[in-house]
Amino acid sequence: MPATSEDLDFHADEFQLYDTTLRDGAQREGISYSVPDKLMVARILDDFGVGFIEGGWPGALPKDTEFFERARTEITFRNALLVAFGATRHAGVAVEDDPQVAALLAAQTPVITLVAKSDVRHVREALKTSLEENLSMIADTVAYLRAAGRRVFVDCEHFFDGFSHDPDYALEVVRRAQAAGAVRVVLCDTNGGMLPSGITRAVSAVVSETEARVGIHCQDDTGCAVANTIAAVEAGATHAQCTANGYGERTGNADLFSVAANLQFKLGIEVLTDDQLADMHRVSHALAEIANLPPDTHQPYVGVSAFAHKAGLHASALRVNPELYNHMEPGLVGNDMRVLVTEMAGRASVELKGRELGVDLSHEPAVIGEVVARVKDLESKGWTFEAADASFELILRECLGEQVRTFEVESWRAIVEQRADGHVVSEATVKVHAGGERIVATGEGNGPVNALDNALRSALTVIYPELEQIELADYKVRIIEGVRGTDAVTRVLVGSDDGNSHWTTVGVHENVVAASWMALRDAVDFGLMDRAEVIDTGAAAAGASSAVEAGREALHNG
Repeated sequence: MPATSEDLDFHADEFQLYDTTLRDGAQREGISYSVPDKLMVARILDDFGVGFIEGGWPGALPKDTEFFERARTEITFRNALLVAFGATRHAGVAVEDDPQVAALLAAQTPVITLVAKSDVRHVREALKTSLEENLSMIADTVAYLRAAGRRVFVDCEHFFDGFSHDPDYALEVVRRAQAAGAVRVVLCDTNGGMLPSGITRAVSAVVSETEARVGIHCQDDTGCAVANTIAAVEAGATHAQCTANGYGERTGNADLFSVAANLQFKLGIEVLTDDQLADMHRVSHALAEIANLPPDTHQPYVGVSAFAHKAGLHASALRVNPELYNHMEPGLVGNDMRVLVTEMAGRASVELKGRELGVDLSHEPAVIGEVVARVKDLESKGWTFEAADASFELILRECLGEQVRTFEVESWRAIVEQRADGHVVSEATVKVHAGGERIVATGEGNGPVNALDNALRSALTVIYPELEQIELADYKVRIIEGVRGTDAVTRVLVGSDDGNSHWTTVGVHENVVAASWMALRDAVDFGLMDRAEVIDTGAAAAGASSAVEAGREALHNG
């Protein structure tokens, strides 16, 4: 259970998971949270179960000031305590007269985090004050806020650099903050230049030579933020500051999800409930959406590739026991194990992939062999099925003898025309056979692929009304390595969505429009596979649908 503002001191030995996505994470290039965004992030983090949510710097940023005002009435926190972030009093200014300190109190949060200088070089060159005045600024501000009923954390900025340059002063900063009443004194690797061994030495010294309860805040400039955080905890830190998905300035901060999972699953430190941990994958992706950033597919624990296996050797072992190549059960963090089918795939990979798709191939050795051969042949020509599960499933079911094609293609054509006024239009015509009918339909679009998509939908929707539920959600083109210029072979990935599920199909051809058509056709066939009874496309069906008759003229007129 999270500590409340009233009993925080009395439960200070409990481990604290502290999130600073809304301040430090918002400093990442490309992130710009609106106030509604910040409110939404805070609600998600509270539901996820972190102990503290740092909302921003009231008084310094108008957006953050508004966030704290609205959060008081619009969010009922169930797990977390809201934290306001700010600086100690200014040099030479009485703490009760400092407007920045007043703004921290005006935010009315139960907890306040103060940033303080702990490197003598920063005190002298950045603050331009004396070492003793800096210590007084820290002690005065902590004591003043404590007297006002707030719990206080002190972030020792540049602590590890300062400890390396002048360890005695860095330790004195910790002692003064603790003596004034700081609940945690947080050691910050502000420049992100530390390695785990250096973190261990410094944190161990602080723990052994002061009475402070220690926290850790790591930037990721060496790629070690998560490892450094864990090293600090193993050395005695009982408070970890992180950001969702590692968002932050420059290369980012320690990733909240990796830190939480490592603490719980690897060190046995309980920071979240089982249900909260199982929501980790969803929460990570939801916060990425709010930040308007694509999720990191290779992010530990929560990335879609975190438990994806490609090598045939892995698949052979996974078929016997999934634990042999997974460091933990993916479902514990809401993720899934995936088997990628590529040119590296062996029979075990195909069998496991079939099992993942709900198809038992354990007694189908001939089918497995045929699938492996087809995949390897296609991939040698530039196809890839790692991100195109839907196209792979169509191949698999075809090899099983299932009818997966919902229409036959007679021909298609796409035209791009630039008119005299400079306006560019695209028009496509498709001729297909479905439901015992030959259907000709046209479509217009903002490009040849969009026009083909519209023409195909026009042709098939009368027979397959289910197609109206399916939308083209993503479109990616990549030039395959080996041939340069306009003669290069292109690979197209098409993402489709029906509101409940998402699937991806692939097409490869020297002509980008032809590659797109292949991916579009697979997308339609896969989307209709489980929605409509596949109609025999080879012969006229008796009693053709009256809908076809009624819509034929409209179809032929485009």
